[in-house]
Amino acid sequence: MNLVTVCGHNTTMLYHMLRHYKPNVKNFFVNIYANYEDDPIIEEATSICREVGIEPYKIWIEERFNWNRVTEIINEVTSTKPDEWWIVADDDELQVYSKPINEIIQECEDNGWEFVTGGFLDRIGEDGCFPKINNDSDIWKEMPNAGFFRYPLSKAEANKVTLLKGKHDVVSGQHFIQFDDGTTSWGTEHPLRYPVEKNFTQVHHFKWDYSVLERLKEVGKSTAVETFASEYRLMLSAIEYLGYKLDLNDREFMFERVEEPNYTQYRKWKSLTEKILKISDL
Repeated sequence: MNLVTVCGHNTTMLYHMLRHYKPNVKNFFVNIYANYEDDPIIEEATSICREVGIEPYKIWIEERFNWNRVTEIINEVTSTKPDEWWIVADDDELQVYSKPINEIIQECEDNGWEFVTGGFLDRIGEDGCFPKINNDSDIWKEMPNAGFFRYPLSKAEANKVTLLKGKHDVVSGQHFIQFDDGTTSWGTEHPLRYPVEKNFTQVHHFKWDYSVLERLKEVGKSTAVETFASEYRLMLSAIEYLGYKLDLNDREFMFERVEEPNYTQYRKWKSLTEKILKISDL
C-alpha cells in the first residue's frame, strides 16, 4: 500500500496525519512543496517525517499556493506505480473507511473497480472554536466536533478521491478521476468506482485549527486563478461574521461528536453522503 501527500507552507497536522496512516501504509511518498531553496518548510517537514520513521520522497521548489501544481505532483508520483494502489490524502486529511482498506482493495480487484471515493467531514474544536494544535495534541479529542461547514460557507467541492490505482489521474483538488477521453468521475456512479453504498470514505478534515486563520488571509490575497483565492476569501469572511466561532447547533452544519476514528460514530453519515453526492451532480 502506497500513500502520496504534499506538504507545504504549514506542518501543523503532518505528524498526526502520518501516524494515522502508518498502520496500513508500507510506502510513504511525502512531497515537500517549498517556495525557495532554504524555505523553512523543508527542515520542518523533514524533521516530522523522520520522527515518524519516514524519509521525505522529494522536495519541489514551486510558486506559492498553486493547487493545480500540487495535483500535478500527485499524479506524477502515483504514475510511477500504475498497477499499485495509492491512498491520496492532503496532510490535514485523515481518512476513515467502513472496513479494512485491504478488504476494499481485494473487492476492487475481484470486481474490476479501480478507485474509491468519499467526502469531507470538517473538524472543529470545543464550542466551535479553532484550537491551537501541536505534536502532543490528541486531535480527535481537541477537535471533537465533526460536521459539514466548508461547503455551506464557501461552496468548496466536498467530494474526494481517496484510493486509486496509480494509472489514474485526479483533477485539481483530487475531487474526481480524470479519464483519458476527457471525462471525469463526476457524478454519483461509474463502472470503475467502488460502490458508494458499500463505502463512502469519511475524509476527516483537520484543517480548521487556529493556524488556518492566517492561511486563509494569505491565500485570499492572491490574484492567481490556480490558488482558488475566492473560496478562501468567502470562508474567511464567513468565519469573521460568525465571530471566529461556529454554531454547533446550526442544523445545516450537521455536527456530532466523533472522538475516535470510528466509521459508525458519525450517525449522520448516510444523510451527508447523499448530500455530498448531489453536489457533484449540480
